[in-house]
Amino acid sequence: MSELADYLEIPPSTAQVHLNTLHQAGYVLKDDGTYRLSLKFLKHGSYARRQLGLYRAAKRHIDELAEETGEAANLGVAQRGKRVLVYKSESPAKAVYDNAPTGEQTHLHWTALGKALLSVMPDERVDAIVDEHGLPRANEHTITDREALHEELHRTRERGYSVEDQDRRKGILAVGVPIVDDATGNVVGAVCVSGPRTRLWDDGVADDIVEAVQNAANVIELRYNHYISGGR
Repeated sequence: MSELADYLEIPPSTAQVHLNTLHQAGYVLKDDGTYRLSLKFLKHGSYARRQLGLYRAAKRHIDELAEETGEAANLGVAQRGKRVLVYKSESPAKAVYDNAPTGEQTHLHWTALGKALLSVMPDERVDAIVDEHGLPRANEHTITDREALHEELHRTRERGYSVEDQDRRKGILAVGVPIVDDATGNVVGAVCVSGPRTRLWDDGVADDIVEAVQNAANVIELRYNHYISGGR
């Protein structure tokens, strides 16, 4: 309790009141003076995800993408200026598990999903996100300059896919493609494949990986626009 109070910068007595309320409601468990989240939150997260038309359109195709490439396939969206991992699927054959949990939020400029999402946003929106969240460094490969980010997004638009080349984790490469709502022109999500750089890089990103991600994104976008979004 004291650690939580320090982290939130609130009095211990206030933290205790909140924890007692959450404990009584079944959202927090207490074990020998230590608090942890209960699985009751899982119900709400699962419900929220099922409400996303994009998730319903994409889940099966993300699984197929992971099977086809033998790598980890991911679906993400942008919320409040961050990349949120909505769904992930990993081939049991050789995919590298990076322990990124579903629901994880990261800075958009760190990941292929995030860069793909940013590439469809107007420059003004990109600048507003940078103003709010900054461009913090994950390692020496991370873009930390606003002009460099805009140049990277321009390259992403030109080639039709984003590249995460060790921007967040050393040795990891990822390729992302945005998914756009035809009715509004807004980006609704992105799909990517990630794996060891040694497998995905061949004097550039391997062509078969790029093609697989683009094909999956095209199918998901079609399903979203014609069967999910259009059917609401």
